[in-house]
Amino acid sequence: MTIKDHFKITFNLAFPVVLSQLGQVLVGVADSMMVGRLGAVPLAAASLGNSIFFVILMFGMGISMGITPLVSVAEGKGKFKRIGHLFQHGLWINIATALILTAVVIGLSQGLHFLNQPQEVVTLTIPYLYIITASLFPFMIFQSFKQLAEGVSQTKQAMYVTIFCNLVNVFLNWVLIYGNLGVSEMGLNGAGLATLISRILMPILMGLYVMRSKRYRIFNLQLGIGKLRFLLLNRILKIGIPTGFQYIFEVSAFSAAAIMMGWIGVNALAAHQIAINLASVSYMMVSGLSTAGMIRVSNQIGRGNFKGMREAGMVVFGMVLVFMAITGLIFVVMRYYLPTLYIDNEDVVALSASLLIIAGMFQLSDGIQVAGLGVLRGLEDVKFPTFITLVAYWVIGLPLGYFLAFELGMAELGIWYGLLIGLSITAVVLFYRFHKLSNRMIRANKPIVTV
Repeated sequence: MTIKDHFKITFNLAFPVVLSQLGQVLVGVADSMMVGRLGAVPLAAASLGNSIFFVILMFGMGISMGITPLVSVAEGKGKFKRIGHLFQHGLWINIATALILTAVVIGLSQGLHFLNQPQEVVTLTIPYLYIITASLFPFMIFQSFKQLAEGVSQTKQAMYVTIFCNLVNVFLNWVLIYGNLGVSEMGLNGAGLATLISRILMPILMGLYVMRSKRYRIFNLQLGIGKLRFLLLNRILKIGIPTGFQYIFEVSAFSAAAIMMGWIGVNALAAHQIAINLASVSYMMVSGLSTAGMIRVSNQIGRGNFKGMREAGMVVFGMVLVFMAITGLIFVVMRYYLPTLYIDNEDVVALSASLLIIAGMFQLSDGIQVAGLGVLRGLEDVKFPTFITLVAYWVIGLPLGYFLAFELGMAELGIWYGLLIGLSITAVVLFYRFHKLSNRMIRANKPIVTV
């Protein structure tokens, strides 16, 4: 298979996943844009609430991703009955995860008053956070069906569901936030309720497709809790838990940055929300490419094609580099225009523009590290990448950002320079890790499982 063939297959797999992943983050983007019209305080409250919830949401997404590479390997080997068992076990893992994470968010919300945030921001944040947290349960059920479909290289269906529910979310935002169509104006809480309703629709639509489609009958999918096997639960969790922590270490670093921004002031926090919202769009798009890379790499391993596995992974790195170079240029060139899509406060726009320059700089590093996590997940290599994300963000990036911001007086710019350095370290290490492991597999002509 030529590099051109790898590119074509990966692109066809990735494009729907990119749109689907983008749809997840666009819920928050739409909320921020529409809430921003209410003023800096509601926007800062959305920033604080979404910063906490997004960490939890991404951890849940990471847990659910333990299903996909195992399904993809099983399909490569033609073990269709195993795919049905993987789905059943993954579904119940995700349900349990949703319940645990909901309790975690409720507990965390009680500590918001102790984070030295503006009181008016905290007052708005807590009820909004409770509402969007209720969406975790339906979202994790949706993820179960989505990760199964992606594992068998069916990526378009989740895309259609996500786009449709996104449109529902935007419409409900318009109705509930501003009080249109005779509904009472709910402000920030209206944005939360719109998110909840749209996420309840997602598992209903995706589940109906999977359970009724002829494509999935061969897998003999079961929804019941009977005959669960510890070994299979353990195998999924050995990939899912480290993957969840990979997400949580990175995303929580940006959430911690949001808390430090709150120490600087409301305008700094609002500017951070705008810049991170825009950066999260490109992040989730390359996350889709990363997922496609994971599928391609694990499927090639299932087929015993280790040279093709390495080529598939390297193609993903190349695609990510080109895409992120373009988005980085857009952020820098349009840094004064993009924030005006959120808010018309001149001070917040100016602060956001300065942060977007740094965001433009870290696009390449961010893209490479996301791609690296994906292709290494396809190799079932998750422990070492998890350790690297912990060190890069929490041992190096955040402490350095704090030092630059508050000790050297660089304020919001210092926090973001620390994040840039953390991302760059992660990118270099993960790329080298895939290069080394893939070469070892080619020489040994067998998988090297590190989980």
